[in-house]
Amino acid sequence: MANYRSYRKVSSDMLTAGTIDPAKLVAGVTPDYCVKMFYGHPCYCTPGCCCNWQVPSGVGKLTIEMWGAGGNGHGACTCNRCHHYRGASGGAYNTKTISTSGGCQYTVCAGGVYRCCSRECNGCQGCSSYVNGYNLSGNFCAHGGARGCANPDWSVRCTSTNWCCVSPGTWGGDFAMAGHQKGWSGHWNCHCGGAVTNAMSSGAPFLTSEGVETNHNECWMRCGCWTAPYATGGQGAMTSYCGRCCGQGGQGGSGVVRITYV
Repeated sequence: MANYRSYRKVSSDMLTAGTIDPAKLVAGVTPDYCVKMFYGHPCYCTPGCCCNWQVPSGVGKLTIEMWGAGGNGHGACTCNRCHHYRGASGGAYNTKTISTSGGCQYTVCAGGVYRCCSRECNGCQGCSSYVNGYNLSGNFCAHGGARGCANPDWSVRCTSTNWCCVSPGTWGGDFAMAGHQKGWSGHWNCHCGGAVTNAMSSGAPFLTSEGVETNHNECWMRCGCWTAPYATGGQGAMTSYCGRCCGQGGQGGSGVVRITYV
């Protein structure tokens, strides 16, 4: 026999759009929407951040986004001539949405950087960020950014490049992306007298800006800044002067992991 309980059900097509908003609902009816961030300190020599994270009770879904650490910038590796440059790149991006439940545990690691400023022609690649745990494959990660490089060759120039070609499903995620590595080639000889020399590291997709530009137009040597924004490539050393000591490149920014859970 039909009763009141069987008739009082309301389906979505019976309601006019916009008539019921979250403020009119009893507390606890809608799921909580929260974000947890993991990252290393913003100073040079950042080790990143690795820890164990437990899913709060009542949570049923995670969206994990991550960025690898930025690559270190190049040094000025020859003291008696000018250079061509390719800037360090920001860390790659990866994301995945999965089902989970309260109490599940995940190992979360936001990648760090190689803890030394580079005096060589080539810097060091940034470390990868990764997450392991329930309902994830063992290779879910985002690679660290490409290292900066320089050369003092008279004719071999540094060109910009897509340092890492990726597609959906790369590194165990739903969608991945790597940034562009920028290149600049200067004059063929020592270029004092007001000529501008320029180098630029790149940022991280969906996280930081275009990158960090470095330039000067004096007859001098400059080192890269010791720090960089999160997941951004480190600054490289620059020279427009022959006969002075070599400069060192800076370090990239820490990797980042962002978990949105509901």
